[in-house]
Amino acid sequence: MFCIIERVESPFSDEESLAVLNRYVREWFVGNFDELTPPQRYAFKLIAERRNTLIASPTGTGKTMSGFLSILSTLFDKAVNGTLKERVYCIYVSPLRSLNNDVYKNLTEPLEGIYQIIKEDKGVDILKDNIRNVTIAVRTGDTTQKERRRMLAKPPNILVTTPESLAILISSSKFVENMRGVEYVVIDEIHELANNKRGTHLSLSIERLQSIVGRDIVRIGLGATLHPMEEAARFLVGMDGDEPRSCAVVDTSLIKSMEVSAISPVKDMIYTPEQRIEAAMYKEIGRIVKMSKTTLIFTNTRSGTERVVFNMKRRLKYKPEDIAAHHSSLSRESRLEVEGLLKQGALRCVVSSTSLELGVDIGTIDNVIQLGSPKSVTRALQRIGRAGHTYQAVAKGEMIVLNRDDLVECTVMLDAAMKKHLDSFSVSKNALDVLAQHIVGMAIDRKWEVDEMYNVIRHAYPYATLSKEDFMAMIDYLAGNYVGLESRRVYGKIWYDKETGIIGRRGMAIRPIYMLNLGTIPDEVAINVLELKTKRWIGNIEEEFLSRLEKGDIFSLGGKLYMFSYTAGSKCYVSEAKSSAPTIPPWFSEQLPLSFELAERIGEFRAAFAESLMEMDEGEARRLISQPSIKSIPKSAKAILDALPVNEYGRIAIFRYFTEQLLFAGEVPNNRYILIEYTRDKMADTNYIIFHSLFGRRVNDTLSRVVAISLGAMLGQDISITINDNGFVVNTEEETEINEDTISTLMKRVVAADIDVLLKGNIRNTEIMRRRFRHVATRSFMILKNYMGRKMSVNRQQMNSRFLLKALEEIDPNFPILKETYREIFEEVMDIGRTRDLIGRIERGEVRYKFIETRSPSPFAHTILTFGHADVVLMKERNDYLRYLHGLVLKRIGVKGRKGRG
Repeated sequence: MFCIIERVESPFSDEESLAVLNRYVREWFVGNFDELTPPQRYAFKLIAERRNTLIASPTGTGKTMSGFLSILSTLFDKAVNGTLKERVYCIYVSPLRSLNNDVYKNLTEPLEGIYQIIKEDKGVDILKDNIRNVTIAVRTGDTTQKERRRMLAKPPNILVTTPESLAILISSSKFVENMRGVEYVVIDEIHELANNKRGTHLSLSIERLQSIVGRDIVRIGLGATLHPMEEAARFLVGMDGDEPRSCAVVDTSLIKSMEVSAISPVKDMIYTPEQRIEAAMYKEIGRIVKMSKTTLIFTNTRSGTERVVFNMKRRLKYKPEDIAAHHSSLSRESRLEVEGLLKQGALRCVVSSTSLELGVDIGTIDNVIQLGSPKSVTRALQRIGRAGHTYQAVAKGEMIVLNRDDLVECTVMLDAAMKKHLDSFSVSKNALDVLAQHIVGMAIDRKWEVDEMYNVIRHAYPYATLSKEDFMAMIDYLAGNYVGLESRRVYGKIWYDKETGIIGRRGMAIRPIYMLNLGTIPDEVAINVLELKTKRWIGNIEEEFLSRLEKGDIFSLGGKLYMFSYTAGSKCYVSEAKSSAPTIPPWFSEQLPLSFELAERIGEFRAAFAESLMEMDEGEARRLISQPSIKSIPKSAKAILDALPVNEYGRIAIFRYFTEQLLFAGEVPNNRYILIEYTRDKMADTNYIIFHSLFGRRVNDTLSRVVAISLGAMLGQDISITINDNGFVVNTEEETEINEDTISTLMKRVVAADIDVLLKGNIRNTEIMRRRFRHVATRSFMILKNYMGRKMSVNRQQMNSRFLLKALEEIDPNFPILKETYREIFEEVMDIGRTRDLIGRIERGEVRYKFIETRSPSPFAHTILTFGHADVVLMKERNDYLRYLHGLVLKRIGVKGRKGRG
């Protein structure tokens, strides 16, 4: 067999596609559908030929039927031939329990319909010919014990489950016998699994299952937005030696038409009063909702979702039965109720944070509104693709934005979405904590020869490059071979005989430990915030938010500013902050990061649009800022704007923004040009070093730390940083003269630095290290969430993890659990790979940098400086500050102010 990933360019004819189906399945399909959808014209025949198949296609294009109908055909062949047994033949896996329930309902109808056609066939005697129906069941954490017992006694032919439940089932000594005949695995929403540890976990489960079955399983992957397709295919099919297994790749993601627009609801985003901006935004929402039967609104944050629902009821007079909220903090019952009402068409509007992004069946949506930027092209397509529930329908979407950086970002994003330029995902490689779980699971199943186990693991694409050294380090840890761990109640889970090379489970208690502690989603807890001196309780913050804090960071809570000091367990100690500028907004943990690819596209737009403005002289530029109109914009600049999906107010705002930046600083930073601006803010009595670095937030997170560490070493000071999608701000502890020579020396240090060593030393004593270590230690069974029927609290887990972190550093600084913690932070929180590449490009001169000194911050610096103010309570203060900064810009460039204009 050739190992090849092949894009299938031409669909099969309807005749060819239908000819491969069982005649009863074909009769049911033709009787219920007028035509085959584009993905079905590929998938029916490919899957009937038992080929691994990856299908990318938008919502509403019959993806589920594409993946399943040929499987149903095979199962009904067995039913008609009397060879269909009570065993599992097909496993369907998705990341969402709600999606599993949808698939169960959506497949029950065809199963019953096809069986009815068979029963009505006069040439068939159901009882005599021993023809039974194909069965289906759902197995998740919600499945009752009664249902589980029934499933064990009468296993379904199609098992619908989650990654975590599959990992349990393959180590269940009784149920696994029902899975030895599995022929197909279908992974839905594969893009949501391939880029995180749940997907890594699933890839190992499938390889273990294939090893149990003893033959190749046909793998089918389904997703709406996949890029790069070949990487998704490798994740789906795994490896055969050093090459990926064969896979047919079907890309019909371009078939759905889109109508999209970025909308500025006001002519002037800076000087229009807040009340008028808010009124204009809700007026725009009301206009769109009025034109549609059902509208879906995305807000990015849960608090934003609740606020929008409240204001739509108050301002637009929507009744409670017309509008609803949907987000992860609501109960499962509340979310299911909203989803049910949507399917019935009973709601005019639903407002969601991110929870309705994926393919849960919510019926027909006419329009999608996005408030603010979703931060990636792929996510934008995923959300807008919820509109128009058939592949012939047009997906309509609007992005309403309230600041100029968001306006540029969303405009470029929608242009890229129209051209189907997707963001890439990356597979989590060689995750040692997930590996630990599966080594224990495999040892529970049976005894293994060490190389045999290693080879099965390396069949999974995320572990194709796993070194034998790392694998054996995990074996040593799990076998209890590290001296000093047992005294800290960390005991061996497996045994390993070095002479024979055989691995097995250690004791009967290991099976329940595995069953009760597996999974990759960490437990989280609300963190109590206490005043440092008085120990007075102030409020709560999320643990993920806490993990981003470093000593000295300032954030808002309950309308006041606090400076972070330290943590103890689930308590966070703070003091009241004198500064007027938060360094991190309270919703930072919820905020989606700007993707690297979208940042690159924004940089390309910045460079092209700035170039188009060069034909103006300064006098004309000043005049057009004061009295802009679409017709008066220079021809080449107007041509660029006219080609973009943005309304007239938005085009004028973009023109003004860039023209002001050019007049003020003479430079527009882009993805190949970093502007390093040293400026003074007289209102805050602070000097700032602003790095205009347009490479996405994860790269900025990494680069800013390298810069801060290097500058701190130069100056002998502590350096604070504020990170933004479009750059970062560096503050020195003491008043320091910064000039071109300082920056030149700094950048030489950055280029010469071993950033792995630098960052490792930097994050060792940070909250992100402590929290991520707990997550990794828990996944690795070093800390047990559940033991002997007792559940360990998150607070206790965190306390234990602190002792263990210190102990492991003393035992071995390269201990695999420590190694995985650093890898996770560097590769999944930060982006050390792209940062390393960026620094190399700076060294080679492919990315230039320039130092400028300004008397007040340049226009492109304003959003970066006010990032921490983006809180409901601080919004007026933020807008006042922006107007103050903008007034300084207008004064500097010689343009009369435009206060009060809307």
